[in-house]
Amino acid sequence: MASPRIALVTARAARGSDGDMPPLLSALHDAGTDAQELDWDDDAIDWSRFDLALLRSTWDYCERLPAFLAWAERVAAQTRLLNPLPVIRWNTDKHYLADLARAGVPVVPGAFVEPDDDGQAAIETFLDTCQDARDFVVKPAVGAGSRDAQRHARADRDAMVAHVQRLLHANRSVLLQPYLDHVDEHGETALLFFGGEYSHAIRKGPLLRRGEGPTPGLFAKEEVGPRTPSADELDVARRAVAAIPFVKPLLYTRVDLIRDDEGTPLLLELELVEPSVFLDQAAGAAARFAAAILRRA
Repeated sequence: MASPRIALVTARAARGSDGDMPPLLSALHDAGTDAQELDWDDDAIDWSRFDLALLRSTWDYCERLPAFLAWAERVAAQTRLLNPLPVIRWNTDKHYLADLARAGVPVVPGAFVEPDDDGQAAIETFLDTCQDARDFVVKPAVGAGSRDAQRHARADRDAMVAHVQRLLHANRSVLLQPYLDHVDEHGETALLFFGGEYSHAIRKGPLLRRGEGPTPGLFAKEEVGPRTPSADELDVARRAVAAIPFVKPLLYTRVDLIRDDEGTPLLLELELVEPSVFLDQAAGAAARFAAAILRRA
């Protein structure tokens, strides 16, 4: 039997910066596969040569989402694309958070501002709704790596309005959220699931600091370390995984949680397209991911 041919899909701009790529390539090669790292927008690639195309570090997709989705549609017609195309379409826009909230998943409160909306009026309404919040987060609905996301003090409304208007003028939807102060102490917890099974978790330190501008790079630099999730974090993560409105289990899922002022874990983001999975932070994680991939290949 021929070795499975697996494309690990990245982006030119991400070459050399995906910490998961070396251990995953090594684990897949050890398992007897022909795994290769390839750029999603390399037009010379014949994707039909591969048994599986696995999205890994396509971190520039948010800057050219229509082209990326068109590419994903073409590849899905030629080989098995994971996670699948409908999942990619849904999860590349943070409006999916409203779907999960309606399904009963505890989500960080937020409000979307659309390009035709009055940005200043939307901000005033949201600030009135979140009376206890001192700071707020403004981020694009389509974004990755904390690019174009900023933390603003309640009193600095002019900067907040300017940030929102800049995104709206670029025809980008905006998500407003209160900044939960517990993040500064506790950070975020990211829980990783491979093939629907919990694998490991990590702690991410706080990324957004008051007064800092948007990150100039492809992604914001993260402070990462291993973490053992609490029972309530595991419960919320599993509820989020169960609420994904597609055939499950997915090959890979990352659930990012933060705690509110009462210490309750809330879903910040559900990463199903190109998340870092922090294979170097847990013994056996690369082998577990490779085994889950082989079951799909």
